[in-house]
Amino acid sequence: MLRLVLVFLLCLTSVAAHAVVRIKDIATLQGVRDNQLVGYGLVVGLQNTGDTLRNATFTQQALQSMLDRLGVNVRGNANTRTLNVAAVIVTAELPPFVTPGTRIDVNVSSLGDATSLMGGTLILTSLTGVDGQTYALAQGQVSVSGFSAQGQAQSVTQNVPTAGRIPNGALVERALPGGFRDIGPLTLELRNPDFNTAVRIVDAINAFTVANFGMRSAHEQDQRSISLAKPAQIGAARFMAEIGELLVEPDMPARVVIDARSGTVVIGQDVQISTVGVTYGNITVRVTEMPNVSQPAPFSRGRTVVTPQTQVDVARQGGHIAIVHGANLRTLVAGLNQVGLRPSGIIAILQAIKTAGALQADLVVE
Repeated sequence: MLRLVLVFLLCLTSVAAHAVVRIKDIATLQGVRDNQLVGYGLVVGLQNTGDTLRNATFTQQALQSMLDRLGVNVRGNANTRTLNVAAVIVTAELPPFVTPGTRIDVNVSSLGDATSLMGGTLILTSLTGVDGQTYALAQGQVSVSGFSAQGQAQSVTQNVPTAGRIPNGALVERALPGGFRDIGPLTLELRNPDFNTAVRIVDAINAFTVANFGMRSAHEQDQRSISLAKPAQIGAARFMAEIGELLVEPDMPARVVIDARSGTVVIGQDVQISTVGVTYGNITVRVTEMPNVSQPAPFSRGRTVVTPQTQVDVARQGGHIAIVHGANLRTLVAGLNQVGLRPSGIIAILQAIKTAGALQADLVVE
């Protein structure tokens, strides 16, 4: 049975309810982003946990091509039966403004029918971008957190043994076109768009630039974007570093997020519920089969038969009415706890309260 977990974000103090964060933690500079890289390679050195070459023909073709480049001709040899090689997809993220010679982490995932990549080594693999250019080369020992073991009658698997990671496993060979100076007008983008948060960021930046440079540098464009005008007395990199350390209090919409699969309920601090009466009762029906064996008397020429016997029990739990209302999150949670429900019951109640129009928040069901 799926274990339900109830998660409430509680505001225990006024400081927690009105936490301030740095601008760099809630906004990013437009045009500064990571780039995705992908490549196809081979992992060798496995302990008979690699691909079956008959089933994964692409592994056999890649192995033959690699050996050809190393001067070993195995084409036409149909007796290749090695299980120590696995075909993998290698992915990585290329940070912005990275220079050749920088090392980045790579992720390795099995492509064929290999059972584990533990102990394997990735052979030199080219990582390309969406433009088809090679930007990095990956190679190294694969670190796998999962394991798999099996015998004749039982097998044990923990985590995912067919996916791993190589810390600092790729070496950047080509720099991305453009640089920080080529970005153009400076624009901040909020990770969680909100008009109130955007205005607070603008006010904090303008207060800083007026006090230090005698000018207002920020202007809100919409709930997501903030345009910046860099003062002439400071460089762009230093300007972004200084305004990134400014503290603001981000706003958040009133929202309730429900994950019915895991039984998780997350309630924002501004969620309010109009006064409603809530009752919730669980009815449990238990059906028990207790078959009886009917044994005939001796010499009666009868036969032994099984007669069914069914017992049905009905139990009703709960059913009391509680008044639920919330001017803040703590009061709301306390009211829901009065009903004495599990997360599945609270999910049903929140959905019913939203249908009744008493939940003053967005209800998101995942």
